[in-house]
Amino acid sequence: MTTPHRPPLPLEVRERAACMCAVGEQCSTFAPGHALHLIQARLASSTPSEWVDAVVESTEPELGTVTVHRIDDGSRIEVWTAAEAASLPAPGSPVALHGRYHVLADGARWLNVAGI
Repeated sequence: MTTPHRPPLPLEVRERAACMCAVGEQCSTFAPGHALHLIQARLASSTPSEWVDAVVESTEPELGTVTVHRIDDGSRIEVWTAAEAASLPAPGSPVALHGRYHVLADGARWLNVAGI
């Protein structure tokens, strides 16, 4: 007689996982607003019709927010990123937003953003 196999019980999660950028380290997650994943960048670059041109209205480096003004419809969008303050685009800079893949492009610099 054999004993039926019992799979191990799942471990209970006690705390929410935190990204390392919360403590000043490099991002350890690819969620919107954190590190830009290679596949995310490739998908965004392979769908050029989904980019929207915008101009940076303001930035708040201590909060990681960037407010942009869309060229096509004039709407304002505020996005958040965990990127360092030095990598945020300057007010008045032309940028492009990719809503589906959460990317803010400032020239050659691409940031993963949340809030599009």
